[in-house]
Amino acid sequence: MADYDFDVLVIGAGPGGYVAAIRAAQLGLKTGCVESRATLGGTCLNVGCIPSKAMLHASEFYDHAANGHLAKLGIKASGVELDLDTMHGQRLDAVKNLTGGVEFLFKKNKIEWLKGHATFESADSVKVGDRTVRAKNIVIATGSSVTPLPGVEIDEKVVVSSTGALELAKVPETMVVIGGGVIGLELGSVWKRLGAKVTVVEFLDQMLPGFDGDVRKETNKIMKKQGLEFRLSTKVTGVKVDGGKATLTVEPAAGGAAETIEADAVLVSIGRKPNTDGLGLDKAGLEVNKRGQIEIDHDFRTKVPGIWAIGDVVPGPMLAHKAEDEGIAVAENIAGQTGIVNHDVIPSVVYTMPEIAGVGLTEEAAKERGEVKVGKFPMLANSRAKTNHEPDGFVKVIADAKTDRVLGVWCIASVAGTMIAQAAQAMEFGATSEDIAYTCHAHPTHSEAVKEAAMAVTGKPIHI
Repeated sequence: MADYDFDVLVIGAGPGGYVAAIRAAQLGLKTGCVESRATLGGTCLNVGCIPSKAMLHASEFYDHAANGHLAKLGIKASGVELDLDTMHGQRLDAVKNLTGGVEFLFKKNKIEWLKGHATFESADSVKVGDRTVRAKNIVIATGSSVTPLPGVEIDEKVVVSSTGALELAKVPETMVVIGGGVIGLELGSVWKRLGAKVTVVEFLDQMLPGFDGDVRKETNKIMKKQGLEFRLSTKVTGVKVDGGKATLTVEPAAGGAAETIEADAVLVSIGRKPNTDGLGLDKAGLEVNKRGQIEIDHDFRTKVPGIWAIGDVVPGPMLAHKAEDEGIAVAENIAGQTGIVNHDVIPSVVYTMPEIAGVGLTEEAAKERGEVKVGKFPMLANSRAKTNHEPDGFVKVIADAKTDRVLGVWCIASVAGTMIAQAAQAMEFGATSEDIAYTCHAHPTHSEAVKEAAMAVTGKPIHI
């Protein structure tokens, strides 16, 4: 039989796949990467993390100018108009620049891009279009796609996924978001700022499943204050589209009388599912678990020697940065090095305003494991947040009652996504709350609230 075409063949060029390919090539391995999209970068760069942040950022500026926030700072702006085409244009520019950047890195690192859809022919061979290639190691990094809502057809015009919600040609007068998770709150925030009346329908009794309880409650208060309407403990049983408008049928999650809600746009954002269909996993000797995921060991090996898997197709949070870290680790493991990802320290961020971020255990989960100490500090008492007229939110530090080791940090603040990095790094080094409390933080910064929350663990914050 012929020699291998590649030392490493990565299937999928999202954050996990393209990073795995680059790291493998850096380590001297002959590397190929299969991607069926016209551009590299996967969901994140093309229709996910990156374009949504472009719209969040731009919509914040519009909101500040159009709704009086700037006037409170002594900046009078009259005749503010929304140019949605230009706003979409800067989103597309961001995507073009970043996906082009990944393509440049592929060329720089001599990675071959196999354009098309990959299907396993055997445990070490993959068919891409008319071509079949063999690889000593194959990394499955095919990502995830939108979970459909049974009985609801997504037409990407009136009833949209996150992809369609980024492409709306005009601001809908009314929008219903089905699902109060990260994507629903972020994209709901964009269109609320631009003028839509937004209602979020969530099956559970609070939004942001998996986040700390205090964070979930506070988020609800903040978002209500911003004008979003919430229908919690409510399920959607049907959506009908007629004449460019949607009618949703909803009822209490626990059962009860049904009612209808009309909307110009409906965003379905109830989660994502692993992309494993059409890969021919059976020909490689693989199958998926009940959640459609590929099971792996600590080193990202599947049960078939030479086949590895990372990112959204394996158990764990579906986050781009988790996939990236796994991409580096799997390449290093293939190269005979020791690639490790600490899955206990993976931050999560919601890019609303204010941002919401957390790393480690929630207070609820920590208490299930043993006795804890908790310190909280409100952003209202933080000098930089106060100066910036950003009073909403808090920082919360959860520590083991006996060892003082930090188990989790949660925060709501305008720059929470940046603030959480120091918490993650502290936890990676096994820090105690005292370690954070006695680390000098620059003044005036939002991050001082992390220091004060750590001080509050032992009951001694200064500024409250």
